[in-house]
Amino acid sequence: MPEGDAVHRTAARLRGALDGRVLTRSDFRVPRHATADLRGRAVITTVSRGKHLLTRVEGGLTVHTHLRMDGRWLIVPAGRRTAGGDQVRLILANERWQAVGLKLGMVDLVRTADEERLVGHLGPDLLGADWDPAEAVRRLRGAPDRTIGEALLDQRNLAGIGTIYRAETLFLRGIWPWKKVGEIEDLEGLVTLAHRLLEANKGHAGTVTTGDRRPANQTWVYGRAGRPCRRCGTRISRGEMGAQPQERLILWCGGCQPR
Repeated sequence: MPEGDAVHRTAARLRGALDGRVLTRSDFRVPRHATADLRGRAVITTVSRGKHLLTRVEGGLTVHTHLRMDGRWLIVPAGRRTAGGDQVRLILANERWQAVGLKLGMVDLVRTADEERLVGHLGPDLLGADWDPAEAVRRLRGAPDRTIGEALLDQRNLAGIGTIYRAETLFLRGIWPWKKVGEIEDLEGLVTLAHRLLEANKGHAGTVTTGDRRPANQTWVYGRAGRPCRRCGTRISRGEMGAQPQERLILWCGGCQPR
């Protein structure tokens, strides 16, 4: 699933193509909004909120989308034949550009005044103006018996972190993923590090947590199951966390992140 930095970049691309321009086409290919027509309305802006995208248009309406596991937005010149076939869920176009939403996990059209109904449950956004490490820590501490690995992925605690940044953040802090939240003293240091990692990567594609941009050297543990740890040589472990069907991938180093 695309993480907060990737969604942040997607919002920037949508702003570049749509902001301030009048829509000449809106094609909702989801049953609930199949008859919706936004033509003639100017796009005000697109903002990211954690892993959610909110495209606001004139008339007090917001197009809400979520990429989920496989979704993405393509920006192509107006008039070009739309790629994607039956994977297309939404097209928003103006005289110059068209934004094509492929395999989007969520597509909603709501009143802008009702946006909070969709994203109000989210915790502080790691890349948002509302980022507040103290509030993120307060929310995490609300469930002291929960594993830190599960708590970090709960978007109600802090919005934008996914399996990649969870694995990398816990490795860099030397924390075993199954450690209880209540057993971790420096939660502020943990969430501050997560914020720093996303900030460092929001301007470019790919995730670099090692400082080395070469493809094989970008991460410490993510994508390296079974390979030796870059620090201690212990083989990187791979498992799953969470209850079915919400199990998510977790990677860690048993040497650097002891029980």
